[in-house]
Amino acid sequence: MASPDTVPVSLAEIARIAGVGRAAVSNWRRRHDSFPARIGGTDVKPQFALDEVERWLRDNSRLKAAGGLELLWPRFEALGSRDEAGLAIADAAHRMRGSRHRATAPPLSGRALALVAEAVELGRHEGPAETFDFLLQRWLDAHVRQISATPPRLASLMARIALRARTGRGQTALTAFDPACGSAHLLSAAAAAGRDGERVELYGCETDGALAALAGARLEFAGDDRDVRAGIAAGDSLREDPYPDLKADIALCNPPFNERDWGYEELATDPRWAYGLPPRTEPELAWVQHLLAHLRPGGTAVVVLPPAVASRRAGRRIRGSLLRHGLLRAVVALPPGCAQPHSVSLQLWVLRAPDGNAGHGADDAMLIDGSSHSRTGGRGPDWDVVEDLVLSSLESLDRPAARLPHGALRVPLLDLLDDEVDVTPGRYVAARPELLGQETAARWGELDAALASLRELGTALAGVDAARPAPGRHPTATVGDLARAGALTLRAGAQPAESAEILRDPREHSIPYLTVTDLLLDGSPGAWLSGPEHQAIAEEGDVVVAGVVRAFDAWVHEGPPLALGTQLFALRVEPGKLDAHFLAGCLRATANGRHAGTHASSSSRVDVRRLAVLQLPLEDQMPYSESFRRITSFRGLLSRTRSLGASLSRDLNDRLASGGPGASG
Repeated sequence: MASPDTVPVSLAEIARIAGVGRAAVSNWRRRHDSFPARIGGTDVKPQFALDEVERWLRDNSRLKAAGGLELLWPRFEALGSRDEAGLAIADAAHRMRGSRHRATAPPLSGRALALVAEAVELGRHEGPAETFDFLLQRWLDAHVRQISATPPRLASLMARIALRARTGRGQTALTAFDPACGSAHLLSAAAAAGRDGERVELYGCETDGALAALAGARLEFAGDDRDVRAGIAAGDSLREDPYPDLKADIALCNPPFNERDWGYEELATDPRWAYGLPPRTEPELAWVQHLLAHLRPGGTAVVVLPPAVASRRAGRRIRGSLLRHGLLRAVVALPPGCAQPHSVSLQLWVLRAPDGNAGHGADDAMLIDGSSHSRTGGRGPDWDVVEDLVLSSLESLDRPAARLPHGALRVPLLDLLDDEVDVTPGRYVAARPELLGQETAARWGELDAALASLRELGTALAGVDAARPAPGRHPTATVGDLARAGALTLRAGAQPAESAEILRDPREHSIPYLTVTDLLLDGSPGAWLSGPEHQAIAEEGDVVVAGVVRAFDAWVHEGPPLALGTQLFALRVEPGKLDAHFLAGCLRATANGRHAGTHASSSSRVDVRRLAVLQLPLEDQMPYSESFRRITSFRGLLSRTRSLGASLSRDLNDRLASGGPGASG
């Protein structure tokens, strides 16, 4: 039995420590009798003692050069307390920076203090900033369900928006404020986006004590490249404002959503509500006014908000007041996946305090609709396109005559200040028929190119069809037969292990995760895995088979490694015996799905080992392989043509319904 001080690690963690794949660790365990014995877990998810693993890796020269950090993190995780681990990481950062010692509350245990000393020592070799960043990211990943951090691309975009939209830029110092700062993602982005030679003062507040400590530690490292002064207060910024007299150049915030207990009763007469008392059900509008109260003239606030804040009836009076006072300058609709909750198209509100100078912009607001700019298949935002749209649009924020890019529109206040005061960008931007016409023209060109490729492939495939041999001329072998003969290896997908994290956005060391459900939607992976265990990994050139009747298919995987879910299989061919495209073409034959499936229902499984493949010498497989490649391309073009046709018909209908010309030639 393991002692209480033993630190358990999984096979995936051992793989990270050694810098190899998980399959290599499983192989070591089978081949080496000296490999550490299991101390816990199950046969499927075994756990091992970290000290024994480290000793074995060193003795066998399998510990990677950067393995020290990977060895350190499981010890922090084994503390068992989220807060103590976070406070210990923050304390280690302060010591690595040579800061004055700060007592933690509650005090760290002896075990945690020992880890702090280890981290400081390791930081001398790996670098203090690198060591802290590694531990912070691992801590955030381990508690991703409890902590919502602003993704780096969104944080950078918000900082750049705020700096671009503010006026009165003659100051030699930049002051940034975040009243719900978490681990200081937004404040760090503000420091990074500042001008060279500009002093930066950062102020934040966070209710979670561990996060506040980590934020303070993180901002100490922000001063490595520039003059940065930072202060982080632990507490509730709405109820007990730690910086009542602060006036900032920019304010950035990703506040908590839908929190009814935000202080409605005790704050009813607060002077910050200059534009209306936020209803109990509108906490986000309390955060908006809190930010405005801390802006100096010409200062800009950028805040992440759920889309309902733009249209809920309870908030229409405050929205109207913000518009009438010229404070709400722009609203940006983001594509789903930019931040938690990932299924929602969040918005950025850009607010600016009056600077006392007469100028343009008080009679309209800019609405930018980037909600449709997702990657192919709708899997996450296309950040390059979103950033270009938003930043190029805001370049013209104070130039009413400037031409705006497709997706942005200036809306007069008279149009916005109706009974609803709805500032949802899609309500206005999508109604422009000239924009619909631009998209339609682009899709017509793409459709013409796809049809030309279809005609070319169709001609080639028609020749193959005319010359095809009679059915049944060649003998077949099953996948099981080929596996036993060494012509291929078969690996089955599985559910992610409990220790694996399922992510909405890719991170370092994560891998795309494909399921049958994804295939039924659009064929693109819907998530990423960090530390997948007992997972079939399809490498480039492997044949992937969907072993369920309703999604039965086979194809050659192209691209980076892909983790497979249940009822998906990876087949790796022996190049001297079998061609991958030949194998995939044979496997996806309709007869295979009929003969190898149970047919009890559309969700029935297909016995992949029973799938039949033509028995041909490798040289005779090549002509078939080339034809199968063309068929795959043909199928892809048909799918794209179908998608373009649906999009064209929808866009044409929208243009006609909005009053566009209806005559046809």
